[in-house]
Amino acid sequence: MARSQRRTDQEKANEYLKKLEIVKNSNEVNPFESKQDQQERIRHAQDNVLYMVQTYLPHYATADSAKFQIDAAEEIAMEMVIFIFIEWFRGAAKSVWANVIIPLWLWMRGEDMFFCLMSDSKDRAEDLIADVQAELAGNPLLIHDFGKQECKGSWEYGDFATIDQRFIGKSFGIKKKVRGVRIKHRRPTLWVIDDLETPDTISNHKRMRKQADSIERDIIPTMTGNIRRLIYANNRFARVMTQTILQERHPSWRIRQVKGYNKTNHKPAWPAMYTKEYYQQMERDMGIVAAYAEFLHETKLEGSVFSEDQIQWAKLPPLEEFKMIVVHWDIAYTDNETSDYNAVRVWGLHGRNFWLIDCYVKQSKMKRAVEWMCHFKKGLSKGVNVIFQYESQFWNGEVQRAIEETEDALDIDLNLMKVACSKSNKTMRMITMQPYYQNSRNYYNEDLKSHSDTQVGVMQLCSVEEGSTEHDDSPDADQQAIEKLELYSSPGGRRRRNGEKSYRSGKMKQKYNMP
Repeated sequence: MARSQRRTDQEKANEYLKKLEIVKNSNEVNPFESKQDQQERIRHAQDNVLYMVQTYLPHYATADSAKFQIDAAEEIAMEMVIFIFIEWFRGAAKSVWANVIIPLWLWMRGEDMFFCLMSDSKDRAEDLIADVQAELAGNPLLIHDFGKQECKGSWEYGDFATIDQRFIGKSFGIKKKVRGVRIKHRRPTLWVIDDLETPDTISNHKRMRKQADSIERDIIPTMTGNIRRLIYANNRFARVMTQTILQERHPSWRIRQVKGYNKTNHKPAWPAMYTKEYYQQMERDMGIVAAYAEFLHETKLEGSVFSEDQIQWAKLPPLEEFKMIVVHWDIAYTDNETSDYNAVRVWGLHGRNFWLIDCYVKQSKMKRAVEWMCHFKKGLSKGVNVIFQYESQFWNGEVQRAIEETEDALDIDLNLMKVACSKSNKTMRMITMQPYYQNSRNYYNEDLKSHSDTQVGVMQLCSVEEGSTEHDDSPDADQQAIEKLELYSSPGGRRRRNGEKSYRSGKMKQKYNMP
């Protein structure tokens, strides 16, 4: 074990030395320049981030900086308290700007910098923050203009403080405890969340919610002074991510999304770095779906039965106009990372069409789902026809306790009905919804478009197919709610062909011997 740790430390040392070598050769100091020229350079760099990059960080300036990069840096510098998502496309230098350029620029402008960086692992966070650490230790022009920074004894890989303590850097993995992080009286002034998502987290919505909770409850409270900045750097390559959960919870946090190119003419957002031919080639190499996800933040779900293209988003009519609303709860007993979802889907019948009005789709305890239903019912106005139901096979004492305790606590009766469900193949039952989507009879409330629970439901719907092992609690609840609403759909509402007699008029004439 000791030898393994030594190898790890040696690898980190080698990586840091490589970074230092690049930095030390990045620029030169003119020994004959005047003090006035030096001070003018410093003032210009403090005022102009583009000049700062070109002068002090030419090894990063392999192409002219893009306007969106400069705008983001200036916006962050102007605000002492800011929570912002740098949601740029893949290859937009998010990490360079968030972890190197912006922290260095703020420090050069005179701010005391306590910079904390979190990533999916401690090793990854160390590698990311070591980039700015190497600049402070080895950049010749930076040292010439701002003095020697490396402090022996306080300069570990990914964990450092400059000689004057004006720049402190610490790195954390997402599972690392960060509560109360401080150095003497100093508290963090800048947090960057970078490269947090992995294939494991993207497929685990419960874990993503825990990560969002950690950012809210652990990271943000560590910043207690007048300067509190949080930068979340990642492109939106999946429907539900930790960042989308935070964006939904905090609509006041700023989102600076930049797409890599215009998909109509392939005009690049960063023309100094990429050409339209580059993105055309990426579409051919990666495929349209993957390219749109990585460069345009667009994820399109294509299943063998259901497709996202079949979903119609529209403005929800007043609930009083619905003939009937059905709230169906698909019950899950546990809330671990592999458990089923508690899916509560609210569907209504408006004219001949079915509308998804609202929903709750989470790996949670049953009580949370019941609480959601209680709050939904409390928000309904008088005159709205609504039925609450769940599948009878799920009924047991634990379910009854969860319902009764929540109803008592919130002082409301849901009048939940047990409904029997067909024992036939569940997948085939859900596939029976396909004609409704194909014939444009299903509509989704457009206010739910960015709702995480709704997006989870869309993903589950598009994964429905024979042999699938994906969760299907949401589409299962959809099918049962729509099946109940069909009972309230009048057969007389069907459009008749020319000359065709209605079912009702035929019955009337037969009953009263009418010609």
